[in-house]
Amino acid sequence: MNRSTAEIATPLANRYLTQLCKHFQHKLPVTLEDASGHIAFSIGDCRLSAADERLTLSLDSPGDAQLTQLQDVVARHLLRFAFRETMQIVWRPA
Repeated sequence: MNRSTAEIATPLANRYLTQLCKHFQHKLPVTLEDASGHIAFSIGDCRLSAADERLTLSLDSPGDAQLTQLQDVVARHLLRFAFRETMQIVWRPA
């Protein structure tokens, strides 16, 4: 299993977590709780948590190519939702 994590500083961490989960729940299995979520993609899983103005994204995927694709999908959607702020998404192996 390949894993990566990104920690993003944002005062709207909980809002973005909710937006990502609600956006994908129309097509994918999603679990959403107060400050955490899980999105089950066909190419891997995305776990999200929000605390202290920090959004944490943790990805698990069976292969390198799928992990790269999952990082791209999650990052593109998050950046679209966060268009009003400058956001850095740096993926690190976990």
